Amino acid sequence: MKLFRAALAYACLIALPATADPFPQRPEPSAVTIHYGEDPLQDLDFWRAVGFQKAASLVLFVHGGGWKRGSKDNATGRFKAPHFTAEGYAFASIDYRLVPEATVEQQAQDVADALAALLAQADSLGIARGKVVLMGHSAGAHLVALVGTDPRYLSKAGLSYADIRGVIAVDGAAYDVPAQMTERSPIMGRTYAQAFGPDPARQRALSPTLQAAAANAPAFLLLHVQRPDGIRQAQALETALRKAGTAVERESFAGKGLQGHMEINRNLGDPAYPATASVDRWLARVFR
Repeated sequence: MKLFRAALAYACLIALPATADPFPQRPEPSAVTIHYGEDPLQDLDFWRAVGFQKAASLVLFVHGGGWKRGSKDNATGRFKAPHFTAEGYAFASIDYRLVPEATVEQQAQDVADALAALLAQADSLGIARGKVVLMGHSAGAHLVALVGTDPRYLSKAGLSYADIRGVIAVDGAAYDVPAQMTERSPIMGRTYAQAFGPDPARQRALSPTLQAAAANAPAFLLLHVQRPDGIRQAQALETALRKAGTAVERESFAGKGLQGHMEINRNLGDPAYPATASVDRWLARVFR
C-alpha cells in the first residue's frame, strides 16, 4: 500500500504540465533574465553576489523534472538564490529544452551554452572567470554530471574544464543509464525510456559513470537521500571518478522515497537543513 501511494503521488506530480509549479517561487526582482538561444526555454535567471566588490564565483543550477518538465522558477525554491548570493557567490538558474521536443544530448548542450552565455558577459555581470560550479537536482544532477564527465559539451560551447571548478549532483539516479533501465522501475521506467531510448550505445554515451574514465571536471560533490537506486548510482559514480583520479566526495542525508527526493531540492540553501552546510564547506574549498 505504501508503494502504491508513493507511485500515485509521483504519477500525480509528473502528470502536471510543464508550466505547473508545485513550489511557486518567482525570481526575486533583482534577478536578470538572459537568453542564451532562440528557443523560449533557452533562458536563465541571474543574481549578483550580495554586496560584491569584485568578481564573484558562480553557482549555476540546473532543475530536475524527468528531462521532460520543470523550470528554473520552481527549482530554486525559497532558499537557493538568497543563500548563495548572501554567501558571496553569483547564482544562476537555467531553463533548458525538454524531452520529447529536444534530446538529452541537446539538454546537456544547453547547460554548456548557458554557461558560455554567462561567461561572455562575465565582466559586466561580476563573474570570476574559471570559478564556476555546476549544480543540479534529479535529472539536472544527471545533466551536470554528464557535462562534467564528457568534455564535448563544453568544447562545443567554446569552453573547457579549465572554466569550471566542479560539479554538485543532488540526488540523481541516472548516472549509469543502462543499469538504471534494467531495474524496470514501475514509477520511472517510461520516463527513462522516453529520455534515453533503446540504443545501448546511446545509453552508455549519456551515462556519467561510464564516461568518467576520461578527463573530468576537477571535483565532484554527490549528495543523496535514502533512495536505494539513488544510493547505488551515486556510489558507482563515486567509484568511477576515484578510479579516474578525480576528486570526489559523497554525502548521505535523511529522507526516503519521493518525499526525501523533493525535500533535498526544496530545502537546499536553508541554513537549518544539513545539506546546506555540506555544500557551503565544499564550495569554500573548491573556490579557494
